[in-house]
Amino acid sequence: MKLGIVGLPNVGKSTLFNAITTAGAEAANYPFCTIEPNVGVVSVPDGRLSELHRIYSSKKTVPAAIEFYDIAGLVRGASKGEGLGNRFLGHIREVSAIVHVVRCFEDPNVAHVDGRLDPVSDIECVNLELALSDLEMLEKRAQKTAKGLKADRGLQRELDTLERMMGWLAEGRPARALELSDEGRGFAQTLGLLSLKPVIYAANVSEAEAGGADGNPQVARVRELAAAEGAEAVAICAKAEAEIAELDDGEKSLFLDELGIKESGLDRLVKASYGLLDLISFLTAGEPEVRAWTIKKGTKAPQAAGRIHTDFERGFIRAETIAFEKLMECGGNLAAAREKGLLRSEGKDYVVKDGDVMHFLFNV
Repeated sequence: MKLGIVGLPNVGKSTLFNAITTAGAEAANYPFCTIEPNVGVVSVPDGRLSELHRIYSSKKTVPAAIEFYDIAGLVRGASKGEGLGNRFLGHIREVSAIVHVVRCFEDPNVAHVDGRLDPVSDIECVNLELALSDLEMLEKRAQKTAKGLKADRGLQRELDTLERMMGWLAEGRPARALELSDEGRGFAQTLGLLSLKPVIYAANVSEAEAGGADGNPQVARVRELAAAEGAEAVAICAKAEAEIAELDDGEKSLFLDELGIKESGLDRLVKASYGLLDLISFLTAGEPEVRAWTIKKGTKAPQAAGRIHTDFERGFIRAETIAFEKLMECGGNLAAAREKGLLRSEGKDYVVKDGDVMHFLFNV
């Protein structure tokens, strides 16, 4: 899964991304690692893996991961090619979702691009550029569809949807906030619209609010806007995250306690990403390796097996599966779980659940 980090200048975008990349500078087995200067990989927090690792004395533990892309900065007029506009928009097309960093802290030493603190205005600026880029593309599509009406009157419904979306986008509003029928939403998702991509607003707060930003009125405004769009909002202190990233596990726990934080902002951001994109994890476990595999909710067993290897899906016979919690009730003993009827044999129509511990049988 790829998430693009975007934002206006001086909102903390680079600080947040640097926290992600710095966190992995020491070793690949740490929760974070860096692939290249503009890509950071963050492990998905999952305490179930450590339990399975302990039970099976596994040689290796591999968590699920999310790739964060530091996308070139945006300026007003990006949709018309201003600044690094075309590059900025092109990189957004490649990601699954957007992490939009907005500034929610006052600091006289850090200038704001517009000279005032207004995260909602910042959001509207980015949304406008994405909407205008989408509008230009839809206008071309609508012209083509209108020409095809003479040969195929069935295209009228498509044209009606395009025109409704164009009117919405012309007002600078993102496509994800437009209510559409299931058919219309399905059609819209084939268009590659930038403003239809899922968004998490990362409300960047001061260190004093790292432990809780419920009293910050700017964060409240961001959350209200996110709710109206069907987006997610997470309060995060990028500066504190950068400091946390440089600590070892013991120091990290002490630092979080001092700040009054139960889990780091990056962990909360990763979890929000999973929820936003409707993702879950199934688990495989054994002495060689314990591993989490990312799939979409609703994925059936053969397709889940295909995440491990295409041969597993092609030659799928059945899956032996048990819920993680049930396995823990049996002390991790599969034989005991089988005796109690908790270890199930599932076929091709089984829909995998989050936390399923699975073993696939196949023949090719």
